Amino acid sequence: MAVTPIADLLNAAAAGDQAAWEAIVDRFSSLVWATARAHRLTQADAADVAQTTWLRLVEHLDRIRDPEALGAWLATTARREALRVIRRGAREQPSDELDLFEEASNEPIYRELIRGERDSALWRAFARLSDRCKELLRLLIADPEPSYREISAALDMPIGTIGPTRIRCLERLRRSAELLQS
Repeated sequence: MAVTPIADLLNAAAAGDQAAWEAIVDRFSSLVWATARAHRLTQADAADVAQTTWLRLVEHLDRIRDPEALGAWLATTARREALRVIRRGAREQPSDELDLFEEASNEPIYRELIRGERDSALWRAFARLSDRCKELLRLLIADPEPSYREISAALDMPIGTIGPTRIRCLERLRRSAELLQS
């Protein structure tokens, strides 16, 4: 299946083509979502950031100068929106409302317990990482994986430092997980 160039999709979406708009959203929704979640927002706040990011694109569809940089533009917009939500949240009191409910599973309980223990240990190790490492690793596991250019825009980080920083962060995560197991 041929991939439509971003410039063509942007032009068609600006002209009102719903299929083109949906193709843009499908192609970049993981990047937008991962950028919002990289800022440790609640599920609801991350959804608001994603929605506002798409709204900003609608407002600027006809003004995107470099269509091939759309991913970076979206990542930067999502990052700015996430920071705006964080600033706003500093002035508001959080509630005890749950963000998610788990669905029932037909798996044997021991598998869920083992997976839960493993995941808990991994998240404890992840929590010990620096904020920069957490943000980078969250973006790197987005599906589809964003380009280094998009990651650079989302984290305001030079492209040449992403690979080495990724290696250091993963090594710190591995060492932290090993410490927690011993």
